[in-house]
Amino acid sequence: MPAQRVIIIGGGLAGFTAARELRTRGFAGELTIIDPQGLPYDRPPLSKQYLLGTYDQEKILLAPESWYQDNAVEVLVAEVTDLDPESGTVTTDSGEQRTADAIVLATGGAARRLPVPGGDLDSVLTLRTREDADILRSRIEAGTRVAIIGAGLIGAEVASSLKSLGAEVTLIDPLDPPLEPAVGPEIARHLHDMHAKHGVRAVTGVSAQIEAEGSVHRIRLQDGQSIEADVVLVGIGIIPETGLAERAGLLVDNGILVDHAQRTSHRRVFAIGDCSRTRNEDGTYQRRAEHWEHAMNTGMTVASVIQEVEAPQHGAPWFWSDRYGVHVEGVGSMSAEGKTVLRQVEGKPSVALRVSEEGLLLGCAVIDDSYSVRAARRIIDRRIPMTVEQLEDPEVPLKKLARQRG
Repeated sequence: MPAQRVIIIGGGLAGFTAARELRTRGFAGELTIIDPQGLPYDRPPLSKQYLLGTYDQEKILLAPESWYQDNAVEVLVAEVTDLDPESGTVTTDSGEQRTADAIVLATGGAARRLPVPGGDLDSVLTLRTREDADILRSRIEAGTRVAIIGAGLIGAEVASSLKSLGAEVTLIDPLDPPLEPAVGPEIARHLHDMHAKHGVRAVTGVSAQIEAEGSVHRIRLQDGQSIEADVVLVGIGIIPETGLAERAGLLVDNGILVDHAQRTSHRRVFAIGDCSRTRNEDGTYQRRAEHWEHAMNTGMTVASVIQEVEAPQHGAPWFWSDRYGVHVEGVGSMSAEGKTVLRQVEGKPSVALRVSEEGLLLGCAVIDDSYSVRAARRIIDRRIPMTVEQLEDPEVPLKKLARQRG
């Protein structure tokens, strides 16, 4: 029998999408989202528009408060401290208990702290929540020296935002350039070089220690370099929130283990978004995904499974990022075995394509070219064979190539 009561623990994009899709697909039972932060909000603007002040708290909400009333979705502001899968009972930090036929864990992840002496200082910031963004913004004024440890997508976005606010920004990362696995070496190099062109200092090195004396922080690198800053932000990824699942006896391995229907090791409990990790039928594990679209896709999948209708088919994984007014997108895998084909604009790489020896497109990364990445995704999903000559010719739009039959 389909579930009549559903509790979603976590109100990020994954949890919200699951609730929205359940109602869209006709679920008429009791539906509750439990999250200590209240109404679900979108996280990507935290490093961009919200940090800059162009978006306020209402602007980043995934839906207005009226949507929850109109769709009979209760949002309980609380933290779930205990879960009993057998009875379907969850217990909140106030001692309140709720029961459900299906429980969806959308607990997300916590910002990873830097594992060095001083990495746990209260004055060393991370950016994961709206409150984190408020704290960071409150410490920035013209001339503030900011050191950002981690020059991946989030670090680069924050560097761009804080530079526009007048801060003096230093980016620290062990890789030069970062992001090669995501976008390939050519576009990674082009993106990383943008920092210097916009007045952001990029330092290659491994942080060994952080010291604080008053309002001044000193970051010591393994090669002996020392960097002083008024504000230190660490952006080196997240750790999945699996504590609740572990206490409930669910299988966990760098994420809550799920099958392709998002089911955990207990039939009543599902997991979606950043906290989940897929275990294949042969027992192998997939890499845990942390991007925006994965959260949305897994939310859609779990809603279909709970409603016992056919689950949607999702295309090749896609992500995006913004820095210095430039929009970056990627789809598929740019690190899969094969060769890279470049399309250039005015001598600079604008589209990178990863193609297999058999002529199948495996991945695509673009700068300011959303049309090409959408076409590339169709080519990847449909397994349309290509020649290197077709892919590298900028006079042949990828959209035209995507119309071919696979």
